[in-house]
Amino acid sequence: MEEPGFSGLLVVTAVAFACPFLLGLAPRLRLPSVVFEIVTGIVIGPSVLGWVEVDQTIEVLALIGLAFLLFLAGLEIDFGQLRGRLLGLAAIGWAISFAIAVPVGLVLGGVGLVQTPLLVAILLASTSLGVIIPVLKDVGELGSKFGQLVLAAASIADFGAVILLSLLFSGESGPASTAILLGAFLGLLGLTFVVIRTAERSRVVGDDLLRLQDSSAQIRVRAAMLLMIAFVALAEGLGLELILGSFAAGALLSLLDQDQRLTHPTFRTKLEAMGFGLFIPVFFVTSGIRFDLQALLDDPANLAMVPIFLAALLAVRGLPAVVYRRFVGGRRAAIAGVLQATSLPFIVAATAIGMELGAIDAAESSALIAAGLLSVLIFPLVGLTMLRREAAQRPSSSSRPTPQPVA
Repeated sequence: MEEPGFSGLLVVTAVAFACPFLLGLAPRLRLPSVVFEIVTGIVIGPSVLGWVEVDQTIEVLALIGLAFLLFLAGLEIDFGQLRGRLLGLAAIGWAISFAIAVPVGLVLGGVGLVQTPLLVAILLASTSLGVIIPVLKDVGELGSKFGQLVLAAASIADFGAVILLSLLFSGESGPASTAILLGAFLGLLGLTFVVIRTAERSRVVGDDLLRLQDSSAQIRVRAAMLLMIAFVALAEGLGLELILGSFAAGALLSLLDQDQRLTHPTFRTKLEAMGFGLFIPVFFVTSGIRFDLQALLDDPANLAMVPIFLAALLAVRGLPAVVYRRFVGGRRAAIAGVLQATSLPFIVAATAIGMELGAIDAAESSALIAAGLLSVLIFPLVGLTMLRREAAQRPSSSSRPTPQPVA
């Protein structure tokens, strides 16, 4: 790794600025910025132009970006919606997804395409919550019954994937010891919830937060950062993955503030500005720089893994949407299946963990990330098109003249 400095970071931040800016000049090009950032990272990295290598400065900021990404993903979970039939359908759908993912992973392992079938199964059962939300916003479905079902399914998939990855691929003492450590982690998470909830009821604490929230102290933002870093450090200390700590911190903050009354109206906007303003795009551009394009292109068999993994994503997350038919209808269940097959951030994070553990090789990691890139390019666009087509057909079907009875 190169010595720390700012020359490499300058190129990375320039790419992080240019990607959404250039996409904004072509609004009809519905390309998610994250895809552009990763692809541009590949181009400027050692695989193509060789302009940038990951030094210690970029490494630290990218690591914070990964933590921020999972923290904001946890913050997006609406616990008010995760109840009743909605929660049941989402949980059943994800259970079916994982039940399909395990044999798919075993088959891929049996033919020699993957090294660790269980890790790949967890990857295939994930969903990109952050990519789905803008799609639902575009068509005004975010607050509808259909939109809340898709969000609930994506939230459960995020939860399940993070928990399983931490349980099965963290620690050195095996799943049983890791389960005990995970239980201790969740116990401390519950204790933190009780302590913060009790402190919120104190008028002195409330007045102090109100006085400092918009000053140079930005006290609520600092409290959120303390919460995130504390649980990342706790997860690291227990031998668990940092993504569990950051995701749990975001979910805890969302649970504490379900009605968003106790926090400042712009509190979440400030957190998103910090994350998406610097750290998260640095993480995605860095992921592109680390992308081993040569390993993917060295053997045609490696390149052939990309459409196979893409089809596996669609099968694992798309087929279980059949259980939504009675709730939202057959057509919308199909749209939900296409949307929830979208996955990239978790794949990028989990493949990095798999590479560190030696559970996957460079070619397999590159093929999985490439499949994730294609899923973000294809599936949201297909789902958005299907939703708009259905919305366009709905008024025409309702405007048909009603036959009048003949006297």
